[in-house]
Amino acid sequence: MLLIGAQLESYRSLKDKTLKLSFETQEPNPEQLAQIAKTSQKFGYLAFKEDNFKTDEIEVLNSLKADYDEKGKSKSQRLRAVLYKNFEQEDLGYKVFDDYYNRKMEELINHFKGKLD
Repeated sequence: MLLIGAQLESYRSLKDKTLKLSFETQEPNPEQLAQIAKTSQKFGYLAFKEDNFKTDEIEVLNSLKADYDEKGKSKSQRLRAVLYKNFEQEDLGYKVFDDYYNRKMEELINHFKGKLD
């Protein structure tokens, strides 16, 4: 786990409703710098608070496990990406992806709902 002092400099919304956060850190020591280089482009968790983390909080952070594949996407994100590609290839008359997505998700839900006793 990388624990380094930082200041949140800015944020902006992206079109997929995620955020891009920019931090400015204190000067990292060589171990921190090596860990930053090693974990570049990897998925992880970000914890930020104005005070130092307590020991029990650090233990909780260390126990977190990611529900992401090697490319950094959850299964729901992967499904949404696949549906978007389908929308690009055959939009079924929908002008907006969210409308297409909602229809396809309802179809999936009803498909599996129909298999229930």
